[in-house]
This record gives sequence, structure tokens and C-alpha cells, in this order.
Amino acid sequence: MVRFTGGIELFEERRKLICHVLVEQIKSFFTYDADRQFYAKIFPGSVDPESLKHIRKMKTTDIDSVLAIEQSVYKYPWTRGILVDCMVVPGYHCWVCEDEHAVFGYAVLAIGVDEAHIMNLCVSSDAQGEGWGARLLEEMIGVAQEKPIVDTLLLEVRKTNKSAIGLYKKYGFKKIGERKAYYPTENGRENAVMFALTVS
Repeated sequence: MVRFTGGIELFEERRKLICHVLVEQIKSFFTYDADRQFYAKIFPGSVDPESLKHIRKMKTTDIDSVLAIEQSVYKYPWTRGILVDCMVVPGYHCWVCEDEHAVFGYAVLAIGVDEAHIMNLCVSSDAQGEGWGARLLEEMIGVAQEKPIVDTLLLEVRKTNKSAIGLYKKYGFKKIGERKAYYPTENGRENAVMFALTVS
């Protein structure tokens, strides 16, 4: 138990001070990124470019950038129509990674009853290996954990995508099966490995 001394006046002063500190901390949390973006534009070189990279919710104005990454990374990319649907269909959550210049990664999560499904997770080729795939994955796991109706987080990945499989295993995903001939390839079809993570 915390014991305050000095009378009711001092207690009230401390209470106001604590409230003020908490408000300032909350304000700094919400404005820090905006302030850094501002100073980076007004005073180029004054802010570490790495500190400007962040994850935010995808906007419709991001679709062109996301589509460009999709087409550059995948031989069989999603279409613009699919991306637009992900933005408007209830239960879908979309994020992007961006720096001071452009979007360089994105993720799409579908929330349903009992389960959530990672639909897409992609980082541009020049930004791979910097940990942003993991950060996007953490974002999706966190959202799934916050949903009382979700027990399991699911995903599919190409059997040959060893780096992605290693990432999912690192975060506790377990293989639950395979989907035969799920993905197109230059020589036919490729199996998808199905993974699941308990989040309830």
C-alpha cells in the first residue's frame, strides 16, 4: 500500500502531477512519429532515417505502392481488385510499413469466428532481412490475441519458402498439414504448408 504524507493538499498536488505526467506520456506516444516526420522534412539529415520507419494501417492511397511491391516480389501476384477487396471487406485488417519516402511492406489479416487467417505478408526486396516481416507478423498476432472470438491464427506458405517457414516456427506456429497443388509455379503447381498458432 502506498502511504501519502503531508496532508490532503499535498496529496491533491501529487495526484495532479501524476495525471499531468501520464497525459504528457500519452501525448508524446501519439505525436512523436509526427514530430520526427516534420523535422525530417524541414531539416533534412537531422533525423536518423531508420527511426522514421514504422507500421500503420493501410489507406486506399497505398494501393499503388502495395501493388508495385506485390508485383516485384511475387511471380504470381495479387491483383488490384483483390487488394481493394481487402480494404473494404468487413473483418479484414491491413497494414503497411513505410519510411520517410515510401511504403516498403504490407500485411493482410482476415478475422472470422474462432480463427484468423494471415492472407498476405510481404516486404520489398531491398528491405528484406531488416526484421520488418517479423514486426508485421507481431502486429497480426497481437490483433488476433485481442479478439475474444479468435482461438487460432492460420496461414499457408509455399513449401519452398524456407525463410518464411523459419520465421513462423520462431513465433510458435505449428505445421498442421499441406494443401496439394495450392500455388502456381512455372512448372505446374506447388504444395502449401499450413501452419497454426493458438492465440486464445
